[in-house]
Amino acid sequence: MQLFNEALDLLKQLIAIPSLSKEEDKTADLIQTFFQDKGISTQRKGNNVWVKSLHFDDNKPTILLNSHHDTVKPNVGYTKDPFSAEVEDGKLYGLGSNDAGASLVSLVACFLNFYNEPNLKYNLILAATAEEEISGKNGVESILEELGEIDFAIVGEPTLLDLAIAEKGLMVLDCVATGKSGHAARNEGENAIYKAMKDLEWFRTYTFDDVSKTLGPVRMSVTMINAGQQHNVVPDECKFVVDVRSTDCYSNTQILEIIRAHVKSKVEPRSTRLNPSSIPVDHPIVQAGIALGRRTYGSPTMSDQALMPYPSLKLGVGDSARSHTADEFVFIHEIEEGIEFYIQLLKQVL
Repeated sequence: MQLFNEALDLLKQLIAIPSLSKEEDKTADLIQTFFQDKGISTQRKGNNVWVKSLHFDDNKPTILLNSHHDTVKPNVGYTKDPFSAEVEDGKLYGLGSNDAGASLVSLVACFLNFYNEPNLKYNLILAATAEEEISGKNGVESILEELGEIDFAIVGEPTLLDLAIAEKGLMVLDCVATGKSGHAARNEGENAIYKAMKDLEWFRTYTFDDVSKTLGPVRMSVTMINAGQQHNVVPDECKFVVDVRSTDCYSNTQILEIIRAHVKSKVEPRSTRLNPSSIPVDHPIVQAGIALGRRTYGSPTMSDQALMPYPSLKLGVGDSARSHTADEFVFIHEIEEGIEFYIQLLKQVL
């Protein structure tokens, strides 16, 4: 009960402090003070804060417990103060309550439960990180080296405590079809729009050979297009943007190579770093979750897993459907259940 009360109080304090991505310094201060008040040494880089179990042993494997403390901007549809941390009818309202504050404080409570244990099979690191909502380079990616060798991670995101064993990656492509300008009335030039149309049709109809058992097929969607400046000039350039959701069957680099081999437009990725991620279903932590009655699934949403170079399981408190919505909330009982589940899950492997 003490762990639950401390976690709930910490979450209320986090909600009350605005912590938009890149502006999480005050919540980082709070988290750091929370641990320091318990006599636990903290490490910090930027707005990322992490702590290690008391009997950390470099000769043992290490489990990373990770969640984020940044939020998106409040939805314009809010009817409640997004920073009020109001409790009503068993719900805790507030920006970041569900995504991912409830998971973060539940992982904190779980870490505290095992912090003093001297004979664990694994070390534990708890990392509260920044810039997850924008996949920023000053978030978890910036501390991977400092964290050291990690055997696997549990990433706290709202999953209704089910086991997201795979997660789609993301690659945004800027594409340019090039033609030659000319006067429309004289049928001059080479119309870049017509050239782009062939590539647009390829993106619409192409199917990749390999289909993920958990995530399904790779998805490509043309989401933006722009060409032409006046009605009587044949455009010499047509720009369009493609949203690619990758699966664990291909890396983003492999997908990019396939695309470039099939289209004539120039294709440049904004980034290839947000790769798909997965953990084998026979991994001990997954099997432990299944034994505790949870289902496995592939997640269509992206998290900091995309930046981790080791197996990771997305698992957390709350419902992904509530994330980024007006009057965001988490049920109080979900936090209590989340703490207990995290503890029971880790007991299976520790």
